[in-house]
Amino acid sequence: MTPTSLVAISGSPSARSRTALLTAHVLDRLAGAGLTAEHVRVRELPPAPLLAVRTEEPALRRALDAVAAADGVVIASPVYQTAYSGLLKAFLDLLPQAGLAGKTVLPLMTGGTLAHALALDYALRPVLSALGARQVLRGAFVLDQSITRGDDGPPRLAPDAEDRLARAVEEFTTALLPDGRVVVG
Repeated sequence: MTPTSLVAISGSPSARSRTALLTAHVLDRLAGAGLTAEHVRVRELPPAPLLAVRTEEPALRRALDAVAAADGVVIASPVYQTAYSGLLKAFLDLLPQAGLAGKTVLPLMTGGTLAHALALDYALRPVLSALGARQVLRGAFVLDQSITRGDDGPPRLAPDAEDRLARAVEEFTTALLPDGRVVVG
């Protein structure tokens, strides 16, 4: 059995990003299901090549190759101006027209108010579909206040957010591993 290839893309420009914490939490949950994923933090990619669309730059090439090779992609962004971050947009613009073809995608968004919850459906999901994703799952929107940095580093989520996220991750793993197998290592 070939292990499922996964990549998580977090598109927050903030160094203390709740979006990155949420993404790390999802990666921990996936690891608990025997799945591992590379975590691409777009804010750590070199900005000049990112904005100039110089895809031959080694760090960008590695990130794009990880997406191309992946069976499943987690895409996470904070809500800015009722949409996903401009940083994530810059990265998604580097993908070819069908850059998510054949992939199962789990969209995640964080925001300061429930009024931003629809950004997942009306801003992010259409772009992921336009990039040819085989399946864009329901995903999860999590309020910023529901995510706290644990004393020992790992994030903690409020119970309602933890429940929504658990369902989203379960849907993702079921879509990736429909036969119920768990991949080790």
